[in-house]
Amino acid sequence: MPTSAIAVQAPRSAYVHVPFCAHRCGYCDFTVVAGRGDLVGDYLRAVQLELATQPPAEVDTLYFGGGTPSQLTGDDFERLAHGVLRHWRPAPGFEWTVEANPADVTVDFIDRLSTLGVTRLSLGGQSFDADKLRRLERDHGPDEIARAIGQARDAGIDVCVDLIFAAPGETLDAWRRDLAAAITLRPCHVSTYGLTYERGTAFWTRRLRGELSEVAEDLQRDMYLAAIDDLSAAGFEHYEVSNFAQPGRRSLHNQGYWSGDGYHAVGPGATRFVAGVRETNHRSTTTYLRRTLAGESAVAEREVLSVEQRAREVLVFALRKLEGVDLSGFAAKTGYRVEELGDAAIARYRRQGLLAESDGRLRLTREGLLVSDSLWPDLL
Repeated sequence: MPTSAIAVQAPRSAYVHVPFCAHRCGYCDFTVVAGRGDLVGDYLRAVQLELATQPPAEVDTLYFGGGTPSQLTGDDFERLAHGVLRHWRPAPGFEWTVEANPADVTVDFIDRLSTLGVTRLSLGGQSFDADKLRRLERDHGPDEIARAIGQARDAGIDVCVDLIFAAPGETLDAWRRDLAAAITLRPCHVSTYGLTYERGTAFWTRRLRGELSEVAEDLQRDMYLAAIDDLSAAGFEHYEVSNFAQPGRRSLHNQGYWSGDGYHAVGPGATRFVAGVRETNHRSTTTYLRRTLAGESAVAEREVLSVEQRAREVLVFALRKLEGVDLSGFAAKTGYRVEELGDAAIARYRRQGLLAESDGRLRLTREGLLVSDSLWPDLL
């Protein structure tokens, strides 16, 4: 069996987790703190201390996620950005994405992003329906999404929009209106996610109490297929299970993840993958701050992946992409043939019409896209 087939390359991507939010939405299970602006100063100091424990590097992509990076004041955002850019130097053609809540976006915020060199704004729009936004406990309205898109576009910044489907009480027609509204505004990228009820969230508890009902599985299926059909008809490329882009506007940062490449990361709850080692920081923001400011490691979990584990992850990530996995390229990269890692499972999925092979590539079928998350355990 291969022992060193996958080349270890220095990561070319970096992620910064900004945990601050105005409030926690009922479905959110991310690492966030709501209404804790008093922690920003400690957070900025902690990130600089954590950066100092990692080697400086040149990167092709940088992503500020959250949480809500746009919750930082302009000066605090610039302080964070300058410190990160000194450590992770932008390469030519650099892609820099910043997540934002539409309600936070102002002309001043966009001007600061533009001056710093941010190239993409990722808006947590979720819906263009005011009632649905209230059900999702969002604090913005449809007009604020449109305004934010226009302001970013005027500054030459590409805009990505996240949308959620299968909200409580949502109909297929309502979801298609959301898609139509997004298409009309022409962002460069759209991500669509079915609402999930994660243990520990307010929505999980409300569902147990009977206050919320999950949308029927058949309707969720129809909503996902509607996203594929409507966005594709409008000229978006469906290039990953949940992601659609105008031609030439795919997320370079996320494609790095899906290629199984390494990545740097700092911040509470952030995960890095360097030289075959995956480390995840404490999800508690206060624990992360306490440990980092005391000069201690913020790492809560550490895993050294074997060559086979890395190959399996590369396979699953490749199958999430619509282009699928190049069978000969996969063997050259990992030292494993796909059949060695999941022959019985892959054969079964092909018989069931969930996977198909053509032109030397193995891909999810349309039916496979609908159940993709259920396939991965057999391959990992």
